[in-house]
Amino acid sequence: MSNKTKARRLAVGPDRDKVAQDLRKKYDSGTSIRALAQETGRSYGGVHQLLKDAGATFRSRGGDQRSTE
Repeated sequence: MSNKTKARRLAVGPDRDKVAQDLRKKYDSGTSIRALAQETGRSYGGVHQLLKDAGATFRSRGGDQRSTE
């Protein structure tokens, strides 16, 4: 038996597109992919794919880069 929840088995189509757009809005507002994954119960890779499908522009890795000067 699969341990996936109903939310994780999202079918293709308008429902998936809506979830992807909602995630993109949150990501564009500054929420991390890891935080979105935890919030939605999806994997990091699943959230990343939804964001990619929604046309998100990804931030660089590594968090806040502070000047060492």
